[in-house]
Amino acid sequence: MSVPCSLSARFKGSFAYFTVKDRLPQILTKVIDTVHRTKSAFLEEYGEEGIEAEKKALAAFSKLRNELHTDKPLLLLMDNLPDTELWNQYLEHQQSLLSENDQPSWFKSPWLYVECYMYRRIHEGIVLSPPLCSFDVFKEVKNESFFQSQQAIIALCTYLQELAKKIKDVGEEQLKEEFFKLLQVSLWGNKCDLSISAGQDNSQKSSPLASLTDLQSCILVNDTDHLWTVLSHGMKMRSSQASVSRVDIVLDNAGFELVTDLILADFLLASKLATEIHFHGKSIPWYVSDTTKSDFQWTIQQLRAANHRWMSKCGSNWDSNLKKEVWLYHDHLFWTLPHEFCKVAQVAPDLYTELQKSDLILFKGDLNYRKLTGDRKWDFTVPFSQALNRFHPAPLCSIRTLKADIQVGLKCGQGEQLTSSEPTWMISGQYGVIQFSALI
Repeated sequence: MSVPCSLSARFKGSFAYFTVKDRLPQILTKVIDTVHRTKSAFLEEYGEEGIEAEKKALAAFSKLRNELHTDKPLLLLMDNLPDTELWNQYLEHQQSLLSENDQPSWFKSPWLYVECYMYRRIHEGIVLSPPLCSFDVFKEVKNESFFQSQQAIIALCTYLQELAKKIKDVGEEQLKEEFFKLLQVSLWGNKCDLSISAGQDNSQKSSPLASLTDLQSCILVNDTDHLWTVLSHGMKMRSSQASVSRVDIVLDNAGFELVTDLILADFLLASKLATEIHFHGKSIPWYVSDTTKSDFQWTIQQLRAANHRWMSKCGSNWDSNLKKEVWLYHDHLFWTLPHEFCKVAQVAPDLYTELQKSDLILFKGDLNYRKLTGDRKWDFTVPFSQALNRFHPAPLCSIRTLKADIQVGLKCGQGEQLTSSEPTWMISGQYGVIQFSALI
């Protein structure tokens, strides 16, 4: 199989070029501003040591921004964390692909690598500035996005709790209809991505349930029927034997999108389409709004404490699911490495073995899609299963709104027609896919 070249900022005019030239520096500027504005809190908590740490972190981020602006060579990490050696080995690998006089750099290396590298360097800047080591530079904007989406969250929690009252009496066709509906809610929840908006408000202001019919035509690949077949078959098999049906959700954004994922997970358990849900989040702050363990726990506690009957009910139920271990949270460090997913078995065999236990893996969001497909310049019609490049621990599905110039598995002429009528269709977030690949 011939594999196309990686997306990269070296292709001027590409979304990768725009990202490295404009969006990443904007995000770094916001990080610098956040750390500077938190100065008084650092002073209050840590005294003069906090002020010195703030200065050290600001110096690291300013240096990083300068390196990015001037396309300096990428540097080895110096923080000695569990993943440091893997990152430095990856840099050496990138170096080995170049001629002797060339070096990996921001505008010349693969976009996926340099973007991941920036977030890892941000983490390094915090880690090397004790006592700020656990400070999440993106926490403020993630929390604000959650609060700005309150009305939409209330609408979804209300819908779920009303559905829960009658779930035992719902027939198979209606169950299928409800599954399709909540899966689409989870899909469009992926629009709320703060790395794409460079940290600007991108919250969900109204209930997405009302607009699902209008948005149907924007789902370019819709393999929902395949997901239903996998899940309903598992449910029928379990009626004759006591077996586990496991769904894994590889999470994307905190805030409203995370709530849509938790709503879907709740429904899967309540309807007996699954008996346990495994969530996979990020081990460090990542891509501005990606979900960490702290975000996951904070969101459930916010719902528990909410002054709204159904929000509070959802929060209590979800907390109980975690305590009963029918919901489990994992944050393997592989998810914050620069590797594409076809390398999981080689780089993180323990994670691959864990994923093989799943009956269905749902990969949320754009970054997961880029890593699934290697972030390469595939033709639009290349089959999804081919672009996965032998990554297939279990039946899997990408649930993603398009915010990067990569898409596979389209019908002949579909991509070209969209490019002609809407030049920004691959990066606007207005289109989505529910794209399935069965276990090979």
